[in-house]
Amino acid sequence: MARREVPRGAHAAVGNVDRDPVDLVELSSRGRIRRLVPLRYGRMLASPFAFFRGSAILQAHDLAGTPHTGILIPICGDAHLANFGGFATPERTLLLDINDFDETSTGPWEWDLKRLVTSFVLAARQTRRKRGVADDLVHALVRTYQSRMRAYAESGILDTWYDLVTFERLLAEEPSPEIQKRIRRGMERAADRTHEALLPKLTRREGDRLTILDAPPAVFHALGSSTLFDADDEVMRIQDREAVIQSSFREYLGTLPPDRRRLLLHFVHQDTAFKVVGVGSVGTRCLIQLLMDGQGKPLFLQIKEASVSVVARYFKAPGPKSSHEGRRVVEGQRLMQAASDLFLGWTTGPFGQHFHVRQLRDMKYSVQVELMDAELMERYARTCGWVLARAHAKGSGRAAEIAGYLGRSDRMADALVAYANAYADQAERDHDCFASACRSGRLEARTDEDMAADFRV
Repeated sequence: MARREVPRGAHAAVGNVDRDPVDLVELSSRGRIRRLVPLRYGRMLASPFAFFRGSAILQAHDLAGTPHTGILIPICGDAHLANFGGFATPERTLLLDINDFDETSTGPWEWDLKRLVTSFVLAARQTRRKRGVADDLVHALVRTYQSRMRAYAESGILDTWYDLVTFERLLAEEPSPEIQKRIRRGMERAADRTHEALLPKLTRREGDRLTILDAPPAVFHALGSSTLFDADDEVMRIQDREAVIQSSFREYLGTLPPDRRRLLLHFVHQDTAFKVVGVGSVGTRCLIQLLMDGQGKPLFLQIKEASVSVVARYFKAPGPKSSHEGRRVVEGQRLMQAASDLFLGWTTGPFGQHFHVRQLRDMKYSVQVELMDAELMERYARTCGWVLARAHAKGSGRAAEIAGYLGRSDRMADALVAYANAYADQAERDHDCFASACRSGRLEARTDEDMAADFRV
């Protein structure tokens, strides 16, 4: 039925691209910390792929003008390749999964797949791969998604929920000794990325407490010479900051299971500062909070602002909407990830902003696509296709419907090869338009180095 209404070949359409990309980028910057918006633009200016990462609003807008299968499920909403990575489960198993759910919402499953394949084409172009290599990446990714979805359709739902894409499993299934070596190296690097390793890099002792070091624009306190808040920003009007922090923390504790709340009672708050993260998130209110246990062991929490999903902005799914954007992010993450952060929860800020909370750094590992050869990049594309299929199958329970729509032929893969190339072309045109706006002065763009120089003596 779905195939008759929306043939698989229809997915080659790029959608509604008759718009000004700069207008939409400016729309997505509203409500952010004003002095950080130029840094967001500076990071997006670096390349078409960086621009694509920072402008999820554009593709959501454009996809709203395309036909969809009608199979609506919880989706990531921003499933580009850099939002997949390694991290530790609460049991300390290193797995590879989607690691960013800021844009999660109910939507057509194929939107995630289209964003993912486009990101691979843009990454292939950035690393100067030939068109045929990019096409092969997309084909491999989609075919893997298709075959894995078919396997999940034939599995019990509990088996799907129990399935983990661990680094040990990737290592065991990899025939290439060279790629095995790269996987082991990634595992070693992830094992070193702990709270204790971060502590001396991010803090200094002041009396009987530890203080987070200012390193603007990346890390700064609201008050003091390193602040990036304007004098009239509402944050600057807070009288009792400690009381505000404790109030938000109590609300956060109420979103955790009882055992996690009990665990956090062993920690004492030391300091809280603002931290700039990513590309698309630059300028949102994102904080890090340092806590210490009785043995002097640290825990860093990341408290990240959550606003309306770009998917929800352009796709009106049936059913009730979440009343709290932080809760939306957390519930989407819990549904789709194989295993979620031990301290995943949500809270509300003093002026009504919504936040979600997780550990800042816990064996988190990001791939460096620019250092991959064509063979490794294809392996990574296949792995991302597998991870996305598992997330969709687990979060929706509709693997049989998606697998039935995909079928066994290459029709969907061929359509998405055409889509990914056409939309990558569009992203490059949008990046050119964005760069022109920066050159003309319509937008202000600054690099990290340029902004850091403002604070040097």
